Amino acid sequence: MRVKVLAAGVALPDILAREGIHPETPLVPFTPGWDLIGMVDRLGEAVSGIEIGQLIAAMPISGGYAEFVCLPERELVPVSADLNPAEGVSVILNYITAYQMLHRSAEVKTGQRVLIHGAAGGVGTALLQLGRLAGLEMYGTCSSPGASVVSDLGGIPINYKDQDFVNEIHRLTGEGVDVVFDGIGGSNLWRSRDALRVRGTIVVYGFTSKISGGRLTSGRNGRHRFREAVILGSYIVRNWFLPGRKRMVPYSIQTLKQLKPGLFRQDLLNLLDLLQDQKIKQ
Repeated sequence: MRVKVLAAGVALPDILAREGIHPETPLVPFTPGWDLIGMVDRLGEAVSGIEIGQLIAAMPISGGYAEFVCLPERELVPVSADLNPAEGVSVILNYITAYQMLHRSAEVKTGQRVLIHGAAGGVGTALLQLGRLAGLEMYGTCSSPGASVVSDLGGIPINYKDQDFVNEIHRLTGEGVDVVFDGIGGSNLWRSRDALRVRGTIVVYGFTSKISGGRLTSGRNGRHRFREAVILGSYIVRNWFLPGRKRMVPYSIQTLKQLKPGLFRQDLLNLLDLLQDQKIKQ
């Protein structure tokens, strides 16, 4: 089908793709734009169950930054006609990532303690809102300007510039947290591990340590787009041999979507219901 794009998301993965370090970056040349809300404009052959003029959501990984985009039927999720496209598109990438990391990867339970890195950012604020609905005790690293955002969303802010987050977590909790959500990657994973209690879990979902000011911190080009995935794999293997029975779980929204597309559709519709009921906000 051909879809007229009404709103496209702008997020960190677009920067990572532009720099060539995201494992799911398409081959050049490509049009950026991970997710979108649009209206079906033309139907291809053998399309069923979708009508011209229908509002849909999609996460094609690339192609969203365009006036029109052609997508296969399996990529489209019909949504309510009264959905605000700008609000709806913000749910697709950041909130599905947060929801699936909480409930699919970490399988959190009410009362558990979690540490969220970058808690004032897009995925971080989604984790805070969904974590509060799940009844979690939440801690979030952030800078000074982001502290009020973290507090307002139910978390306890930890200023990563002025405080050692590992020491602060153990001061506040004693034995550590049950889960850490780490989108920083690199050597920060070992610090996150130190903040865990025995049998705790780190959910790894990003490489922000490699980016500064929207560019690679190393100054090297990103032609080797699988390098970070290989490094992460070596970290996971190393973690198996360390004491404490702590898990390091990688999360990829696109991989889970490919393996279990039904979960992606179900989770998106659940989140749009929460948005409509004003239980989450943008």
